[in-house]
Amino acid sequence: MIVSCKKEKNVAALETGIYRASLQVNDTLNLPFNFQVFSKNRLQIFNAEEVIDVNEIEYKNDSVYIQMPVFESFIMAKIEDHQLNGSFVKPDLNRVMPFKAIKNDTRFEVTDKSNTDITGNWETIFSPDVEEDAYVAKGIFKQKGNMVTGTFRTTTGDYRFLEGVLNGNQLQVSAFDGSHAFLFTATVTDSTMSGNFFSGNHWSEPFVAKRNDAFELPDANTLTFLKEGFDSVDFSFPDENGNMVSLSENRFNNKVVLVQIMGTWCPNCLDETKFYAEYYKNNPNTDLEIIALAFEYVKTEEAAFKNIKRLKENTGITYPVLLAQYGSSSKVKANEKLPMLNHVLSYPTTIFIDKTGTVRKIHTGFNGPATGDKFTEFKTEFNSFVSTLLSE
Repeated sequence: MIVSCKKEKNVAALETGIYRASLQVNDTLNLPFNFQVFSKNRLQIFNAEEVIDVNEIEYKNDSVYIQMPVFESFIMAKIEDHQLNGSFVKPDLNRVMPFKAIKNDTRFEVTDKSNTDITGNWETIFSPDVEEDAYVAKGIFKQKGNMVTGTFRTTTGDYRFLEGVLNGNQLQVSAFDGSHAFLFTATVTDSTMSGNFFSGNHWSEPFVAKRNDAFELPDANTLTFLKEGFDSVDFSFPDENGNMVSLSENRFNNKVVLVQIMGTWCPNCLDETKFYAEYYKNNPNTDLEIIALAFEYVKTEEAAFKNIKRLKENTGITYPVLLAQYGSSSKVKANEKLPMLNHVLSYPTTIFIDKTGTVRKIHTGFNGPATGDKFTEFKTEFNSFVSTLLSE
């Protein structure tokens, strides 16, 4: 008997170490971030204080496939000469960004001594020249030497953990959270900024800012409210088993209920979901229910529930996540599903309902960990308010 053997090709694998990755924003700009490979099946992505664990990594011949945690996006790259070359892909939005990575522990190169220190608060306007598109934000930055960290808070959430440099009078900060890729560039003085915000390679807009330590955004508890003629909230949406769930069910009677309007694709929603999941686990109370309503842009119901399952597995959610919408994350369409609200301004938004079924507060957006003191303030306010509702 003759046995013929065909030698298999060697399968490439990621080398351990710290990498500088870059996503191509346009012909002249790249958005950098850092990650560290610990083994062929584990790496971490870094943005200032944020650490994102990634453990869904597959190989085929000379290429690697890196699935982002929770989100549907992934990196697909060829491994060659100690480098990675490929793409960052968001399949359901048909978005692709060229991706490269090399062994390097820097994010942005330091080339010149900083002309100023931008530490502090900045009153900011995005798209200032187009009235219908303009919106306000609050820049919060810390600087040490050339190194800059911080974020921009808006009425709908924050722009993640930004990290970068100030070279001379040129600011560059970026964030990559597995879903969104953000780059901010600006020319600064000791009291002004003027620059551009890039979201991936599909969106950009200008912004201007002035130093203003007294500036505050509108109160997040006043932006969304019940329309005149409504005094309660109700809905009926399916869970992952196909069961329709409504607030009018007996299980929610005489209980405090938090209704979270969110999407599995939304990083601010992920921050909020992690906080709610931990709170729900650490504060068991038969008088408290949390329900999440997912508004998903994926094209099929099956894909939407698959993403919901991934979210629940990655965050340890034990409360129900209902599918309110798929095929679009449009806030206009979301408002059609919840017509008692004046608008759905932001993912996420949380509706606080007391034991009598009365809406006591609606909180728009979420101040996540990147906002520092504001995140701490939110947690304190949340704990106090929910405790009050439970004691009534």
